[in-house]
Amino acid sequence: MSALVITLLIVGGIALLMVIAYVNHAVENSKLEKARQRADLLDRIRRCQDISERMPGQLMTPQLKLLLAQLQLQVSERLLALDKQSATLKADIETLRAQIAQGESIPVKNPPQPIANEAKAKEVRFVLENLHALITGSVQSGLLPANEGKQWIGQIRQMLVLVHIEFFSALGQAALQQNQPGQARLAFERGVQYLRKQPDPTPYQAQLKRFEEQLARANAMVLDKNAPAAEEPSQLTEGLKDLEDDWKKKNIYD
Repeated sequence: MSALVITLLIVGGIALLMVIAYVNHAVENSKLEKARQRADLLDRIRRCQDISERMPGQLMTPQLKLLLAQLQLQVSERLLALDKQSATLKADIETLRAQIAQGESIPVKNPPQPIANEAKAKEVRFVLENLHALITGSVQSGLLPANEGKQWIGQIRQMLVLVHIEFFSALGQAALQQNQPGQARLAFERGVQYLRKQPDPTPYQAQLKRFEEQLARANAMVLDKNAPAAEEPSQLTEGLKDLEDDWKKKNIYD
C-alpha cells in the first residue's frame, strides 16, 4: 500500500470522524432546542390555566376568559407538533375549541375574592403581573397582534388600579368598624394620593370623590376623638384652671 493511499485513508478517517461529530452535535442541539421549546410552551399553557383559574371574579371578564382560551389553544397546537402522540393534549385542544366557539358567551365561573388585606392584594398583583408577561410574550412570539396586545396592557393597568381602590377602601372600612379612625384616615389618604398620581385620573373621579369624602369623615372622627370631653378635663385644662385661680388670688391680695 503506497504512502499516498495511507494518507488518503487517514484524511478520510479524520473527515468521517468530523462529519460524525458534526451530525451528533446537530442532533444534540436539535434535541436541546425541542426540549427548550417544549418547556417554554408548557410554561405558557400553565400560565394561561393559572391566570384563568386564579383571577378574582370582579376582574375576570368574558373577553379576558376568551383571550386566555385562545392563547392556550395556539400554544397547545404548537406543542402538539412536538408531541403528536399526546392524547391528553389532543383532548385539551378539543375542549378549548369548544369553549372558544361560544365567543363572549364563554362561561366565567371565577368567584369574587375580597381584597381586604395586603397579602391578598399582593397575590392578585402577582396574577396581573403574570398576565402582563403572558401578553408581552404572546406579542413577541406572534400569537397576538401588537395593537391588541397594547390594548390589553392598558386594561391590565386599569385592573391594577381597581385592585388598589378595593384594597384601600377595605382597609379603611375595617378600621372604622374597629373604631380606629386614625388607621382609617391613613388608608383613605393613601387611596386619594394613589388616584391623584395616576397618569390619567379621569376614569376614577367617582372613586376619588368617594375616598375624599371618607377621608374627611375619618379626619373629623379623629379630631372628635382627640378633643377633651367637658366632664373629663385634660391636664392642660387643669393647669390653666390652677393658673387662673392663682391670678384671681393675686388680684384680691393686691
